[in-house]
Amino acid sequence: MTARDSVDARSSGTGRHDNTAYGGTGAPNRPRRGPPGVAGVDEVTYDRAMPTHAPFSEDETLARYEKRGALLRGHFRLTSGLHSDVYLQSALVLQHPEDASRLGEGLAARFRDDRVQTVLAPAIGGILVAHEVARALGARALFTEREGGVMRLRRGFTLGTGERCLVVEDVITTGGSTREVVQCVADHGGVVVGVGSLIDRSGGSAAFAVKRVALATIAAATYPAESCPLCQAGSVAVKPGSRS
Repeated sequence: MTARDSVDARSSGTGRHDNTAYGGTGAPNRPRRGPPGVAGVDEVTYDRAMPTHAPFSEDETLARYEKRGALLRGHFRLTSGLHSDVYLQSALVLQHPEDASRLGEGLAARFRDDRVQTVLAPAIGGILVAHEVARALGARALFTEREGGVMRLRRGFTLGTGERCLVVEDVITTGGSTREVVQCVADHGGVVVGVGSLIDRSGGSAAFAVKRVALATIAAATYPAESCPLCQAGSVAVKPGSRS
């Protein structure tokens, strides 16, 4: 295809993001039907995956966090309620599109042969991760939100029966939020084929019944709030994330 052909294709609405292409319904929240793509159930296919880059190492992952000041040390209260002397503020990395794209591609590469159709993450920290991983795999990107204490699909998001789903997070500590998303997928009839995260700060203790991948693992100490030695020393825990 020439440069002129490419421009003409985009202007005529026949590009790769046209939901009506190949006989699709045009619905923005459902996969399209067409020729072989990344994966499919009942003839449902997705856009082609992006080219594979060189393997993404643990050192490179942590180097990007450190470069952006996203690996913090002090006294923190984690989303799980535990206290720790290490906090990973992924938003400081993911605010940079080049970092977000490269990290997403690195995680996606580990699931390239799993025929992923949809990537899901819990809001809000995992949304950009899901988007970049999905982009690299040629899949959809959805996110769940907690409503009435239960993780749900909202905003018109739906899953088809048997839809192959990958659940991702920026950082996994206990795996609680991730398990809620896995359950949400099951409740909608989807099939979770894997769980991925940029960072596993559980030291590998957060286990799942499906394929599990993290770009980097950190064995950071965590403490129950009632027995935190940092609190006992007079320090006050802070929560630098998006939720207080």
